[in-house]
Amino acid sequence: MPQSRPRPKRYVRKLAARQPCVHGESGLELRPYQIVLRPLVTEKGTHQSTRYNTYAFQVNPVATKDQIKAAVEELFHVRVEQVRTQNRRGKQRRFRNKMGNLPDWKKALVSLHAEDKIEFF
Repeated sequence: MPQSRPRPKRYVRKLAARQPCVHGESGLELRPYQIVLRPLVTEKGTHQSTRYNTYAFQVNPVATKDQIKAAVEELFHVRVEQVRTQNRRGKQRRFRNKMGNLPDWKKALVSLHAEDKIEFF
């Protein structure tokens, strides 16, 4: 059986000191109006809302799906069935002589119960 090469003591101590990564609750406590920033009223969004009862919102980039669901239910008094999210990259734009980027943002597609509806207009 082949032997592994000897490891330096410093490396062995470093491996022993490593702790496993444990993710817990995020430290941010966001209110519903801080989570849902604005509805996205576009041609594609209005088609989805009439056909699939799905609405698009721009949301806080650190918000989770559970937080988005709770915020939409509280703000619009509807029953949310499903939340899908997309992290959108900001577009490149030209500012005078230099190229710059618009900020990245997060989009949420929220599917509602068949009996519920949100009226924006």
